[in-house]
Amino acid sequence: MRRVVAAIIMAAMVAAAGAKDFVVVIDAGHGGNDPGAVGNKVLEKDVNLGVALALGKAIDDNFDDVKVVYTRTTDVFVTLQGRPAIANKANGDLFISIHTNACESKAAFGTETFTLGLAKTNANFDVAKRENSVMLLENDKEVYKGFDPTSPDSYIMFEVMQSTYVDQSIMMADLVEKEFTAMKRYDRGVRQAGFWVLHQVKMPSVLIEVGFVTNPTEETYIGNKDNQKALANGIYRAFAKYKHEYDKRMKKESSKENNEQTKKEETTKKEEPVKKEEPTKKEEPTKKEEPVKKEEPTKKEEATQTNGTIYSVQCFAIGNKLNDTDQHVKNIKKFGTYKCTKEGKYYKYFCGDCKTYEEARALLKKVQTIYKDAFIVMFTDEGKKTVK
Repeated sequence: MRRVVAAIIMAAMVAAAGAKDFVVVIDAGHGGNDPGAVGNKVLEKDVNLGVALALGKAIDDNFDDVKVVYTRTTDVFVTLQGRPAIANKANGDLFISIHTNACESKAAFGTETFTLGLAKTNANFDVAKRENSVMLLENDKEVYKGFDPTSPDSYIMFEVMQSTYVDQSIMMADLVEKEFTAMKRYDRGVRQAGFWVLHQVKMPSVLIEVGFVTNPTEETYIGNKDNQKALANGIYRAFAKYKHEYDKRMKKESSKENNEQTKKEETTKKEEPVKKEEPTKKEEPTKKEEPVKKEEPTKKEEATQTNGTIYSVQCFAIGNKLNDTDQHVKNIKKFGTYKCTKEGKYYKYFCGDCKTYEEARALLKKVQTIYKDAFIVMFTDEGKKTVK
């Protein structure tokens, strides 16, 4: 009898799990014979797992409509290709990969959160190269199609990538770093690099570096179980805000679909033809009204209709404001719309009001033919954020 009851309870739990409509995949980097970054006393794989399990528990405890899927829950080795395979099989809605940083300089410290992209700096490339080098430990390297994690040439593949989830990924990364900042952790920023694991998942994704195991002070901090839980709670709060925005978007899209369906049903109903009355001799037929011409939105109006998010390219910053006749201003004008803002002691010059990240990427390439240090900036209702 007890076995029957247990089977019923288990079936109910499975059914309940299947009913959950949002899937978050939590990936504890490294594991097993792959320790990851190594400190004096602390191994990256242990920190990653501690934060990942605490994060999953916090989500489970507070969200009934979220299913948590782990790539690993124990100290085992999972291939770099196996991690995204787990996420994709689970039809994940968000992929969070937890890692711990390392650097030759013991002075390096702080947190940073990555989204998929082409590394713009040597530091970003070094992080991607280290995390991707896990594939060298695997026996079957053919699944990586000749990708060499140590060769810069291999990373050209990340230049051409789908931008479907770029905005959501950057939003989640930004939320994570804001929570870490609120915890008095040093924010190294939202960055981009070519991580294989992020390239393979079919969902918004971030890779979080919670601290440097090579920094003695941070090694002590992140090696502590209570601090791992605190870091997990910071990521959890970012997730809660992301999920709130996700629910709003889904509700809006659902409402739009319902309205469109209602309109479609109304138009398909067969209506009784209205008998047209013949006008009397004294009555002149009314003139057919001219349709009102709908005005096309201006470029500026179009830019404001994009969920409040605009991408621009920052060309340069300078200590004094330039006249319109200055050669630098003339250069920027070649790229269309431009603006200047004062931040502290500097005047910063931007060009472009791009609706999507891909448009901004295309503009950046053009701008960098003149200003090599130009970069993309994301303007939202909450303010400005650099996309490195």
